[in-house]
Amino acid sequence: MTAPGPEPEDAPGLEAGGSVAPGDTPPDAGQTSGLSHPQPIPSRAGLVITLIAVGVLVVGVAGFFIVRALDLL
Repeated sequence: MTAPGPEPEDAPGLEAGGSVAPGDTPPDAGQTSGLSHPQPIPSRAGLVITLIAVGVLVVGVAGFFIVRALDLL
C-alpha cells in the first residue's frame, strides 16, 4: 500500500527514476494523523499538595526564627 499523493508522472520537479532535483521540494502527500480520542486532563493534586507543604515549611521556619529572636530579648 502506498501513501496517497500525486502520481510520479504528474508531479512537477521529478527527474527520471522519481528523484527530486536539487533545490526542489518533494510534492505534498496526504497524511492521516490525529488523536483517536481526547487526551485526559492531568490532575493538579500533586501541585497543590507540594505548594501546601512548602508553605507549611516556610511558616514553620519563620516561626522558629521569630521564637528564637523573642527568646534572646
